[in-house]
Amino acid sequence: MIVALRSEALIRRLETEKLKFLIAKLRREQFGQSSERGRLLVEQLELAIADVEESQGAAEAEADIAAPAAAAAERQKRPARTQRPSLPDHLPVERIVYPAPCACAKCGGARLRKLDDVVSRSLECEPRRWKIVEHVREKMTCRDCESVTETPAPSHPIPRGFAGPNLLASVLVSKFMLHQPLNRQSDAFAREGIAIDTSTLADRVGACAVALAPIVDAIRRHVLAADRIHGDDTTVPVLAKGKTDTGRLWTYVRDDRPFGGADPPAAAFHYSRSRSGEHPREHLATYGGILQADAYAGYNDLYDGRRRPAPVIEAACWAHGRRKLFDIAKLTKAPIAVEAVRRIDEIFAIERTINGQTSVERVAARQQQSKPLILDLEIYLREQRMLLSAKSDTAKAITYILSRWAAFTRFLDDGRICLSNNAAERALRGIAIGRRNWTFCGSDAGGHRAAAIYTLIETAKLNDVDPQAWLADVLARLPDHPAKRLDELLPWNWKASRPGAALAQAA
Repeated sequence: MIVALRSEALIRRLETEKLKFLIAKLRREQFGQSSERGRLLVEQLELAIADVEESQGAAEAEADIAAPAAAAAERQKRPARTQRPSLPDHLPVERIVYPAPCACAKCGGARLRKLDDVVSRSLECEPRRWKIVEHVREKMTCRDCESVTETPAPSHPIPRGFAGPNLLASVLVSKFMLHQPLNRQSDAFAREGIAIDTSTLADRVGACAVALAPIVDAIRRHVLAADRIHGDDTTVPVLAKGKTDTGRLWTYVRDDRPFGGADPPAAAFHYSRSRSGEHPREHLATYGGILQADAYAGYNDLYDGRRRPAPVIEAACWAHGRRKLFDIAKLTKAPIAVEAVRRIDEIFAIERTINGQTSVERVAARQQQSKPLILDLEIYLREQRMLLSAKSDTAKAITYILSRWAAFTRFLDDGRICLSNNAAERALRGIAIGRRNWTFCGSDAGGHRAAAIYTLIETAKLNDVDPQAWLADVLARLPDHPAKRLDELLPWNWKASRPGAALAQAA
């Protein structure tokens, strides 16, 4: 009884702490600034809530062990901590029927009559199921000419392939989306009784990259057909002789949803051994729209008015400009930086209210609401810049914005332009996480291969398509699919052709 009472007291205290964390999180999300600090605090609160829930679950388990009946009765008095999730309807159901009692548990009588069944349901997960698929082709001989006839052999997803499309898709997704290197996958297969060498898996990944190259090229063409794209890059270590060099993975993201565009989103990745400006010039050689990016000097040749076929229009990222001021405000509490961040946050708040509206509606709202704030911000920044030393960090952060003022304010007259370059940064997030696991690319060829597979996976994710299911189906169909109908296999068209797609859109 003492253990049960102590557990109950701990449960109540933890419930109070959890509610306090939830209130703090909701207040931060509703009233806090949309800043790096705010996001960090929300993440910390979520971790704290999870930790409290784990402790609460442990306390309830101890109470159940010490006094099951008392703990059950006490739970009935308290509101449920969380609503029990409903179990999926599409899963197969395995029924386990327990024999009925032969005698009454109270009086021992044997005259029992059946009532309704008592059914309790639980969600279970078993290890993945391996199988061998035998493709049997009957061979026939002709009685007249004695020639042999047999059904044509089915196409394999890749040459020399003993692996089926589902296995190949699983290996690709595990490596490039779930950040599991091939050696770890090989070890996991071995624990399940399947021996596949790392070298064999590597060979299959390379073959898949070649097989899927037409899809990659189609996605890249789709991205470059956009009126506006986001651009960014990140580092990727590349194995060299006795050391590692620093390569680059570049991404260009097409996402028209912020201004109500109907075209599907997509992300195109490229690899290079350096960050030289020649690489974006090569990637965007045929592009002539709007590029939303940071102030990387390698993009400058794209903005040249003499460029052919046409100059790229520069749109600066307010998140980058704000970040410099925010870091100063966070570290030094400099009043000028704090005030500048506050003014920029007001502009971001307006943007959140018009996200998803048409380009015309966004321009109208910006002209009415954002333009006066932008004009006041320019006056404020120029006045404060004159009062500061040119060598101060605050002056440099202000100069970063003012020296590119035309690119920063272009969004006021063009509803297609976003306020930030977050779409490209989100696309690169998986690479940053993966670096911690696979450490480096083995070669430049590996970098180009990674860029191709990232193009496929990130584009599928942008279109709410399961990358593994899509890649498995594409690998199975691609060898026999007509080249003229390749667009049918792109993620957005593939999703629309799935059973139930029309019902989902109607809902």
